[in-house]
Amino acid sequence: MAMTLNQLKAFALVARLGSLRAAAQELEVSEPAVSASLAALRQDLGDPLFVRSGGGIALTPGGRALAAHAQEIVGLADHARREVAHAEAAAGSLRVLATADFAEHAAGRLVDYYTKRVPGATVDVVVEPAADMAALLANHAYDIALGARPQPPRHPALEVVPFLRYQRVLVASPGHPLARMEGTLPAGQLLGHRWFTGPAGLDGLDLQGWLGALPAPAETIEMSSETSALAAVRSGEGIMLALEHIVRPEIAGGALVRLPAAGTPLSGLWWASTLDHGRASAAARTLQRIAGTAEATAAMVAPGGPRGLARRGSKVHVALWS
Repeated sequence: MAMTLNQLKAFALVARLGSLRAAAQELEVSEPAVSASLAALRQDLGDPLFVRSGGGIALTPGGRALAAHAQEIVGLADHARREVAHAEAAAGSLRVLATADFAEHAAGRLVDYYTKRVPGATVDVVVEPAADMAALLANHAYDIALGARPQPPRHPALEVVPFLRYQRVLVASPGHPLARMEGTLPAGQLLGHRWFTGPAGLDGLDLQGWLGALPAPAETIEMSSETSALAAVRSGEGIMLALEHIVRPEIAGGALVRLPAAGTPLSGLWWASTLDHGRASAAARTLQRIAGTAEATAAMVAPGGPRGLARRGSKVHVALWS
């Protein structure tokens, strides 16, 4: 007797939900039907897979080993089913996952560059936290992730390629008290002031190497976008670690002041992440390669014009949520 996809799907749900009843409700079948699928799977593999414990279940070592693969197998089967059903329409489609900072400051230009070189391509871009990227890629929910490096940083199922280096500088309005101070500002001196960030907050900026053992700023305000955060900083309400290539014209024009904070500018990388071992789609591999070209880099950091996803054309479908 060989294991079937339905058996694996039932087991993956039981392992995730911790209950045969919950799995049956999710599958919209009877609980005995789920139990029968699992019984056949246990007999085939020669392992009990789980035992009942405290009103739920506890996976055996064999069950944990199977659970690690079952969800990916089910996800891959669903992905294959969708591709077969929509093969002609989806030939040029690409499902992109992006972190909020990349979506706001560079995704629009990279997508424009990509679609000009891949005629007929359609791109769906969705914003999610970096913490969810590895699982969403592994489950085949998206073809490629752009922006922050997926967590954990060395996920074995992913091919992670850096494609754009950036710097963040600390900025304030010319009238802010810190703008009138002379000399290098130690990091500790900045913590008593109000900080503004985009939706990822300070955690999304990876400040551990800079602040070290220092506490978090006394007041941090997370805005819906880094553009909104910059507007608050420009009006004198606080300070912000902003992308240097974004604020460079305003610093040159005097609308913003770069604060000489010790340890700045802070360098970072944006990454293009796909499934590895040949499991990535051809479109995902193409975008991953294009993102690292000098021409794409120049397009993403060039001054002027919209950079994000708010003003997309008909070729690009965008869904954003926090």
